[in-house]
Amino acid sequence: MDRFSIQSKTYKDFRPSYPEALYKYIYSFCDAMHSCWDCGTGNGQVAAVLSKSFDQVFATDISQQQIKNAILKPNIQYSVQRAERTTFPEQYFDLITVAQAAHWFDLPSFNMEVNRVLRPNGIIAIWGYGLLKINPEIDALVNHFYQHIIGTYWDKERGHIDNNYSTILFNFNEVDIKENFKIEAKWTIDQLKGYFNSWSSVQNYKDKNKGDNPVEQLIMDLAPIWNTTRQQITFPIFIRMGTLKSNQI
Repeated sequence: MDRFSIQSKTYKDFRPSYPEALYKYIYSFCDAMHSCWDCGTGNGQVAAVLSKSFDQVFATDISQQQIKNAILKPNIQYSVQRAERTTFPEQYFDLITVAQAAHWFDLPSFNMEVNRVLRPNGIIAIWGYGLLKINPEIDALVNHFYQHIIGTYWDKERGHIDNNYSTILFNFNEVDIKENFKIEAKWTIDQLKGYFNSWSSVQNYKDKNKGDNPVEQLIMDLAPIWNTTRQQITFPIFIRMGTLKSNQI
């Protein structure tokens, strides 16, 4: 199901960017950097970074609208394809990445597709980020909004995010992650509002409540305690990486 076409422009404008240290860490496990597949690419945010280091980047998403808004680079080839069944050749990729999207996939089928298109020494890396942190007073309001206002409007797949992807089916030889990563940014309250409006749960809420947007009330509640033009925002990152098992090669 395509959950992100409606807010594709909002998604592009307000989603946070991953730190350079995360990419460098992933690259350190790559034997070669010729060809990469960014699956569930969305607006191409990750693909654009990968294009600086890989000869070829193939980026796919099921949303035509997301692809339409994607970041263009000469060595990125975008296509609308499902994660679970692609047109790519066998054993083609040195690296496969999935950022904040693996929880939407049919995971047994996706794992089989990874086994088909990943090279024997290739790396599969899936990652995401949890609920943002600002300060205790603001965090309390955001947590209440997350759990009690829109909590029931999240798709069940959101549980994988809350569990830091520990519940994701990941049928590979797992790499022991020895470093911690986080997204850090300084946002205005309008940027925070835009980010909340990119949530699929907010779209679900609006669909079921005659267009009423719960983010408006949250921002009204936050405004008196915002206290500055920009606040420091932190998102914790979780990541799983692996290689093909010997019986899969």
